[in-house]
Amino acid sequence: MDKGRLEAFSDGVIAILITIMVLELKVPQGTDWRALQPVVPTLLSYVLSFIFLGIYWNNHHHMLQTVDRVNGKILWANLHLLFWLSLVPFVTSWTGQYHFDPLPTALYGGVFIMAALAYTILQGCIIRFQGPESKLAMAVGRDLKGKLSIALYAGGIFLAAFAHPWLGASLYVLVAGLWFVPDPRIESRLNP
Repeated sequence: MDKGRLEAFSDGVIAILITIMVLELKVPQGTDWRALQPVVPTLLSYVLSFIFLGIYWNNHHHMLQTVDRVNGKILWANLHLLFWLSLVPFVTSWTGQYHFDPLPTALYGGVFIMAALAYTILQGCIIRFQGPESKLAMAVGRDLKGKLSIALYAGGIFLAAFAHPWLGASLYVLVAGLWFVPDPRIESRLNP
């Protein structure tokens, strides 16, 4: 199967998720700087989620540049990833509305660790379909960056739930920092 429909569908879903998140932002109740204080957590959770969705979109795009064709397993693995990403507006809103309280902040990380695992599964399906000598397999190697991200999410969830939510959120920000630039491992294989 051609990969075009998978790419178009994924792009559309991510665009809709970003739109849903921005529509959840509420206007401050006032016109001075103090009126912004109650909405700062909501804005922060929105910015972080926007960055994460952008990272997923960007890296998903780069990963699919290594693929010419897809199979049913890849389609289902991609849908699995999109399911977890579809929960981002919910956890973003809950985390912001309740000012990064422990449970919403831990669940926020829970959605992103599941998205990271789903991305890893998708990547594995693509590698199995293309073979161990494929561009993607050669680019990701042992995928230490992906494994580190999952470990950081797990640590963030633990800290958010049992220590302090802002400590957990700081690990989520660290993961975003790791992935902010498109994956150079794949870029190097696409542009030798």
